[in-house]
Amino acid sequence: MGLFDFLKKKEKEPDYDVTNLKLTDLDHGFIVDYNLKSWQVKEVYEYDWGNNNFSQEFMLDAGDEVVYLGIENKGELWITVNKSINIRELGEDIIDKTIRKERPPKKLEYDGTTFHLDSDNAGYFNDKTKGTDDWEELISWEYYDDNEEQVLGITQWGERDFEASVGKVAKEYEFSDIIPASS
Repeated sequence: MGLFDFLKKKEKEPDYDVTNLKLTDLDHGFIVDYNLKSWQVKEVYEYDWGNNNFSQEFMLDAGDEVVYLGIENKGELWITVNKSINIRELGEDIIDKTIRKERPPKKLEYDGTTFHLDSDNAGYFNDKTKGTDDWEELISWEYYDDNEEQVLGITQWGERDFEASVGKVAKEYEFSDIIPASS
């Protein structure tokens, strides 16, 4: 040990077992296999829905495609894989109707599938990738098809800023070969 070695910053120990990585261990830079592709975690988001209810979302990039992996622990993991869509694909006047009624319609059609409103949640969002503790307010509406296999989401940020996504409910076994980020 050198004279000034005690001044060196000690590397933080990982919060996971590298021999038994799970989907809930994902973090920035990790690699995970899903749907016959390897995906890198590019961004990590955290949501606070109140009453000690939190969820995470990961932006996954396979090089030719980007998806958002949502994970919430409801006693068992509730996993969704979504892609962003243009909010106007849900109807030209969806934003104006949502602002006027203070909520979107109870039923929406997208790409030949009927989705039914399941939940609406007000909460807070933090982009953990930025390394800051800047939480933003949001309102989120979740829709599911009749079989609860497909999901559609609408998120409102501020008065007139809306986003939409569509995807599917996934199972933990569909993800494999999780590799931590290299230092």
